[in-house]
Amino acid sequence: MGPVPLQFLATSVGLIVALLVLAVVIALLRSSVVIVYAYEQKALTVLGEYRKLLEPGLNVVPPFVSRTYSYDMRTQTLDVPRQEAITRDNSPVTADAVIYIKVMDAKRAFLEVDNYKRAVVNLSQTTLRAVIGDMELDDTLNKREQINRRIRRELEGPTDEWGIRVESVEVREVNPTREVQQAMEKQTSAERRRRAMILEAQGERRSAVEKAEGEKQSKIIRAQGEKQSQILEAQGNAISTVLRAKSAESMGERAIIDKGMDTLTEIGGSESTTFVMPQELTSMVGRYGKHLSGSDVKADGEQLESLEFDDETRELIGLDDIAEIIGEIEEDEMDVEAIEREAQAITE
Repeated sequence: MGPVPLQFLATSVGLIVALLVLAVVIALLRSSVVIVYAYEQKALTVLGEYRKLLEPGLNVVPPFVSRTYSYDMRTQTLDVPRQEAITRDNSPVTADAVIYIKVMDAKRAFLEVDNYKRAVVNLSQTTLRAVIGDMELDDTLNKREQINRRIRRELEGPTDEWGIRVESVEVREVNPTREVQQAMEKQTSAERRRRAMILEAQGERRSAVEKAEGEKQSKIIRAQGEKQSQILEAQGNAISTVLRAKSAESMGERAIIDKGMDTLTEIGGSESTTFVMPQELTSMVGRYGKHLSGSDVKADGEQLESLEFDDETRELIGLDDIAEIIGEIEEDEMDVEAIEREAQAITE
């Protein structure tokens, strides 16, 4: 094999040098141009010294001696791992949460804290345990919003110094241990039984009271009905007595009239042609006609009522109140029937 021509060697060396220069140019361009997206900011350091924040767009930086650190300016979600804690009443629980944060100052987030995400998560863990440990078990299960507010309030101080804003804290789960859950289930069951017994006792008491009240009203109305019945019976007896008295008076008067008419008959049958007629003859004849027809007779021939009572007699025997009393008794009987139906319904 013969020696390599000098021209070929020169060509090869030139090609290698050109490739090296191209590589250097590419590396130079790569290290001196930084692209920043619209949702982020980048902190620039030159030889380890902080210089500035790079804004979105194309940025030129010193090559080979520059370094950038990206910070997402959007709202970010951080999961807080499940933590074990003990409540103030010594009940063990496990809890986890999710935190929403936003970088407000990328410079402070770069200079004040090494890794702001890890720092926020670690601080959230300790704060979650502290807040749960300061509450009763029932409060940790029922007052989620209060826990969220307290955790957020505790995080705001340190995170503000880091240029981070805590937008929201949400506790996802707070779970007691299995033993505590079983004890709570037994307690809940016992409480439900107690409430059921109380409601049943209250219902029975209310039913007994309503039943007794119905019986009371029924007895009152029955007593009123008996009272009205006795009043009507007494009034009926009074009316009967008055009628008997009037009948006796009428029968005595008729006997007198009959005797007078017999006397007139005897006088008419005598041989004397001269008669002295008493003044009461006209009234006697009229009264005789009344007893024969059973009614009073006037000159114009109109019939009067065969039986009338004067005002004193009507007031004495209470005739004007009979219709009203009968109406009240009918209403009371209807009320008695309604109350008896209600009492029967309550008993059933």
